[in-house]
Amino acid sequence: MSIDGLILVDKPEGMTSFGTDIYMRKVAQTKKVGHLGTLDPFATGLLPVACGGALKYLRFCENYDKTYRCEALFGASTDTMDLTGEVIRENYPSEEELERLEHEDFESVRKAFAEVARTTEQLPPKYSAKKIDGKRACDLVRAGENIELKPNRIQIFSLVINSITRAPRGFIVNFDTHCSKGTYIRTICDDCGRLTGYGAHAISLRRTGNGPFRVEGALTPERIAAMAESGDFSFVRPASEMIAALPEIELDAPQASFVRNGRRIVFPESFDGNGKPLYRATYNGVLIAVVYPKAADGKVLMCVERGFC
Repeated sequence: MSIDGLILVDKPEGMTSFGTDIYMRKVAQTKKVGHLGTLDPFATGLLPVACGGALKYLRFCENYDKTYRCEALFGASTDTMDLTGEVIRENYPSEEELERLEHEDFESVRKAFAEVARTTEQLPPKYSAKKIDGKRACDLVRAGENIELKPNRIQIFSLVINSITRAPRGFIVNFDTHCSKGTYIRTICDDCGRLTGYGAHAISLRRTGNGPFRVEGALTPERIAAMAESGDFSFVRPASEMIAALPEIELDAPQASFVRNGRRIVFPESFDGNGKPLYRATYNGVLIAVVYPKAADGKVLMCVERGFC
């Protein structure tokens, strides 16, 4: 049975996002598979995978916000900004420094996180899947090439420290973050480490949310495969859920007819076109099209990005 829909995968540590796609191709019995939001191999957590016809929704989800839980070790920096890299600098706090930090409730660390939370531009790590002339930055670096990366415009909506605990060397900060597309959590760790003077790198990373989806609704690849083998496909979600986060505009019958035929209509007065760039246009609960507003001749028109019915 070929699967057509959305699968929420809880990606395990060590598996690449592309490797997850390959695994899901076998489970879904289709070559048409693609994931939403790449996860580093060492990271775990939510990886939405679109199968079959669900791929046509994928491009409308690319700007979804993400949420993560991360642990950062303070006292050492690595070239990859995570535990898979080589240590390039060590500055573990002494016992005396740790006692002072604990006495002050790690005030300097909390200030560093507060400063990083205000970041609006972020330089991607050299060891990342960021494309340069069609090639991944990490592949170019490993090939010995010098690369120049440009900063991304990002937004960190929240950056909350859950706990700070001692490690055998240094200390570990456990934190949650809600951020925009293109934000690298490894860079957040590195930036906070730099501001404190100790250096830091991510030692664990788990994606807990991607747009409207949460990791609590995800299953491991092995569990998904076992369910499919037994004929239980309850893990497959309707593809339309992928764009459920887009604001909805309900059309009447004449409007739906126009939109179905690709014709422009005036945007409803309740939508001024200055909010979200994309909307779901529905009629009687059925998705008709993904539309966007466009100003023309003093009006705001509804233009069809893609029709579905």
